[in-house]
Amino acid sequence: MSRYRDILMHGEEVLKKADIADPKTDAWILLSEVSKMSRTKYLMESMEECDSMLEEQYNEVIARRAEHEPLQYITGHQEFYGIDIKVNENVLIPRFDTEILVEQALHYIKDGDRVLDMCTGSGCIICAIAKNSNISHGTGADLSDGAVRVAKDNVVYNDIDNVDIIKSDLFDNVREQYNVIVSNPPYIRPEVIAELDSEVKDREPYMALCGHEDGLYFYKEITKKAKSYLKSGGILLYEIGCDQAADVVQIMRQNDYKEIEVIKDLAGLDRIVKGRL
Repeated sequence: MSRYRDILMHGEEVLKKADIADPKTDAWILLSEVSKMSRTKYLMESMEECDSMLEEQYNEVIARRAEHEPLQYITGHQEFYGIDIKVNENVLIPRFDTEILVEQALHYIKDGDRVLDMCTGSGCIICAIAKNSNISHGTGADLSDGAVRVAKDNVVYNDIDNVDIIKSDLFDNVREQYNVIVSNPPYIRPEVIAELDSEVKDREPYMALCGHEDGLYFYKEITKKAKSYLKSGGILLYEIGCDQAADVVQIMRQNDYKEIEVIKDLAGLDRIVKGRL
């Protein structure tokens, strides 16, 4: 049998040869997932022999990562805004940039508000909002059956009792009005998707990436239709691509939203557009 240190070093070498960007970090994360060892415990037991079944499991997940399967799809989860979110190939992996959308939404949400997350995906946004506010009710809506299943799992997994997840083609099955609507819709143009890293374009769901020809389809549709589902004075908040602010601002103006504002991310790039009905 091999020692923990040996199998970790082997994992690092396999991932390095596969051109994984950070082989040391990924090899360790996968070992900690399989073995349930903390870093401290590993340091204390690295020279001890590990179980052969554990070594086999570890080699299996290392092989998957060497094929450039995203790390989060292998581990099955990703931290987002302080909570653990389950993910699989049916949903986008939550990104740090999207935490800014949650942060901005929390500025406007008041106790007792109702919040809708359109194109919810994994449900990470509405779950994070529910865990960090006193909303009366939240809804996550998505057209994908697979995404709806994942989002429902995340509501239960994070012990949230005031959020429901519905399958809906945009607002088709939405029946209520809301104080705040948030959305991180598909917004990437097809020709840009073709240039993305293979771990994104070949592994994450195309449906959740593609914003149709100009990348603005969902902003146009949601902005127009949201007016029937926002209460008077309600807030609409979007995550956007860094080159889309002017277009999304114009879409909001054309639909009579007021107090329109563009918020930058920590890198200084346009990331959020907010408007009030």
